[in-house]
Amino acid sequence: MLERIEKLQVISLGLLIALGLIISTQMVSSSLSKNVISVTGSAYEIVKSDSGTLNFDIVVKRPNKQDAYTAVQSQIKIVEKYLQAKNITNVEKKTVNGYFTYKRDFNGAYTNTPEAYNLSQPMSISSNNVELIKEISNDITSLINQGVDINVYAPSYDYSKLPELKVSLLEKASNDAKNRAASMLKATHNSVGKIQSVRMGVYQITPVNSTDVSDMGINDTSSIDKKVTAVANVSFKIK
Repeated sequence: MLERIEKLQVISLGLLIALGLIISTQMVSSSLSKNVISVTGSAYEIVKSDSGTLNFDIVVKRPNKQDAYTAVQSQIKIVEKYLQAKNITNVEKKTVNGYFTYKRDFNGAYTNTPEAYNLSQPMSISSNNVELIKEISNDITSLINQGVDINVYAPSYDYSKLPELKVSLLEKASNDAKNRAASMLKATHNSVGKIQSVRMGVYQITPVNSTDVSDMGINDTSSIDKKVTAVANVSFKIK
């Protein structure tokens, strides 16, 4: 009985091996019949941002609208004087935002009696001198010592020649794909033929030392120096 079971196991193993060989042969034949190789290539370049933007708000809280407005205007003058000393001429004052806060009663519920008026003046500066924008972003809060109520946001940096760079990187990524395909085919004594199709992947714009990637692409604006990476999926005819 034991001998019969062992024979059945041997027969079953043989059938599985044979089936595997048939499937493998079919896959190889299918690949060869297409006579096409698909490869992913990549290319990157390090660039330095050529423009920077810094946003900040002057925020005051006063007993009424008039006092709040007067306080904001007074603080704007201090900010503008500071920026002029830094040779910043491109200053944008955006729409003012204001609202009342109301007093509470003994139970903690809000009443209809105004307690104060809050006024916020958003402002923005920009410059092609990105190092200056970085310097100001770290220093402008010193105006608090001059009585300016200011909230400063993280600066953003951009590279204006990005469209041209993307075209150049796509070409380099395609060439990289061709070189990879040639290396893969070398052992088979085949060579790379004409391009059959090209599909551009998403661009990854990251800080230089970052290894982050995203299926949706990354567009970093927090760093001055950026790494722009392009990916191309290319199919070649096999010769």
